[in-house]
Amino acid sequence: MSEERPRVVVYPTDDQGGRQVRIDGVVIGMARGLPDVVEFLRRAGWLDADRWPPIEWRGGGPEVWTPEPRAD
Repeated sequence: MSEERPRVVVYPTDDQGGRQVRIDGVVIGMARGLPDVVEFLRRAGWLDADRWPPIEWRGGGPEVWTPEPRAD
């Protein structure tokens, strides 16, 4: 039996370094670091030490938390 896993997307940083996090298209919060993403998944019931849902990182991976440079 296959369990349906949610689609988790972490968007690029905003001008203050926050990254919007969505699960199945629903905004669940603004992360300021990887611990926030972990907490959002835990609250949504999708954090299992053995099986994390796949996470799509846009605009950089889990190490990117600084604002994108502006093109003036």
